[in-house]
Amino acid sequence: MARYQQASIDKELDVMVDLYAEDAVHEFPFSRPDIPSELRGREAIRAFLEANWKDGPLRYDAYRDVVVRDTTDPGVIVVERVAVGFSNATGRDFALPNIVVMTVREGRIVHFRDYVNILAASEALGLAPPS
Repeated sequence: MARYQQASIDKELDVMVDLYAEDAVHEFPFSRPDIPSELRGREAIRAFLEANWKDGPLRYDAYRDVVVRDTTDPGVIVVERVAVGFSNATGRDFALPNIVVMTVREGRIVHFRDYVNILAASEALGLAPPS
């Protein structure tokens, strides 16, 4: 998780994408209608991140209040965290609370469930809340 968060802060697309298995799944269970709820495969994840994150308006500065929860499966972790940074879309600082459920096999992410607070994300992006 630490490498993922640092790649997010540094906006290192290749580093971030390389953390995923070739057939990884990245889900956004609480998604906006204009954001896919599921990405399948490393290249789909890369394309999404390139289009929506790499040059996007949010600059992640840090993750705070990070709590890693152990599970009965050593390949699964649950992480509570708050991403903080600055939004070029609004000209204001933001805080995005979320919970991540990550499954790792052979050192790569195979499943990433990103339960981001969609209301906070919409506000940070300067968008109306989803209806």
